[in-house]
Amino acid sequence: MAGFAGAMVLRFAAGIIAPFLLLLATGCSNAPDSPAADRAPPAPLIYEIASADGSVEGWMVGTIHALPAFAQWRRPAIDTAITNADLLVVEIAALGDGAAIAQTFASLSSSPGLPPLEQRLSPDLRPRLAALLARGDFAAGEFAATETWAAALTLARVDAAGDPANGVDRALIAEFKGRRVRELEGAPGQLAIFDRLPETQQRAMLAAVVKDSAATAKDPERLQRAWLKGDAAAIEAATREGVLADPGVREALLTARNRRWVAALVPLLAEAPKPLIAVGTAHLVGPEGLAAMLEAQGFRVRRIP
Repeated sequence: MAGFAGAMVLRFAAGIIAPFLLLLATGCSNAPDSPAADRAPPAPLIYEIASADGSVEGWMVGTIHALPAFAQWRRPAIDTAITNADLLVVEIAALGDGAAIAQTFASLSSSPGLPPLEQRLSPDLRPRLAALLARGDFAAGEFAATETWAAALTLARVDAAGDPANGVDRALIAEFKGRRVRELEGAPGQLAIFDRLPETQQRAMLAAVVKDSAATAKDPERLQRAWLKGDAAAIEAATREGVLADPGVREALLTARNRRWVAALVPLLAEAPKPLIAVGTAHLVGPEGLAAMLEAQGFRVRRIP
């Protein structure tokens, strides 16, 4: 796969929805680049899922899709869940198949006859777009045939910190070599969510990315710090800001997906094998998060300290 689509996938596709759904939250004290002696122990969100009688049926951990190579995120509760789980459930199982993701992205993201990218934004945001394109080393006309959702995803990664190669989902998939790995969506399913968005919602996404770009550039590691701290309240609040402040976008990218996932997880949890469910952290929290939805289905969901 050559040209812009292939380059975009190599740079950004490992965390397709991650820029919007992880932790659009302000920072906390344990920055990944702080000296190890000054760092609090990592505390990513992890939950135990039990049946009504208290029998453990599985575990659920919130992931982040890009980290620096030296980030320390493992904690005893996660290691115990990895050891005791019979299978892993993730959003995308084939994260290493860049060629397949590139092909899917290219087939969905390009359309002829689109207006220039700057014309898909209000005039007041165009100078910020120009600055963002410059930081990403993109030419002004590089997105001429790129659908708005794909441009938004690409630009959301310009100022993001970390490398998708070090993402927690990838690390967990490697840990489960020899055990079953089940995916909830796959890359085609995830990308199709964006491709089906009305153009008005795609432009809302692009506008939010451009508006937030200056703050992201000033503190690109804030997502990682919030994830490491496991601040559920801050993470839940962030699912109503930025891109997700648009009700239609939030429904498509967060709550509707959670409902579909719960429908798939309930029968899986009723079976004998115990899963470790590993999905973007923002999916776990709040009244529309997976923890609350599973509780509504009769499970006991307990955050592990």
